[in-house]
Formats: sequence, C-alpha cells, structure tokens
Amino acid sequence: MLFSPQEKGQGLVEYAFILVLVAIVVIVSLFFLGPAIGNTFSKINSSLSNV
Repeated sequence: MLFSPQEKGQGLVEYAFILVLVAIVVIVSLFFLGPAIGNTFSKINSSLSNV
C-alpha cells in the first residue's frame, strides 16, 4: 500500500484547511468591496429608473 489510512485523513484535513482559507479571503474581500459594489448597483438602478 502506498498510503496508510492516517495519511488519507491528513489529506482531508489539508483540503478542509484550504477551503477555510479561501472562504476567509472571499469574506474579507466582500467586506471591503461590498460598499463599492452596492454604490455601483445603486447608480445603475437610479439611472435606469430615470429613463
């Protein structure tokens, strides 16, 4: 056998750790970019309602 059962569990923990790190990066980027994106959509909405 190439891998023992302990190494298989370790791989799952590593994938979970990477998934958590990606989720944190996405949440932090939305926290900082959220107001700018909201303002952009508000400007688009107001310009479309004026037409």
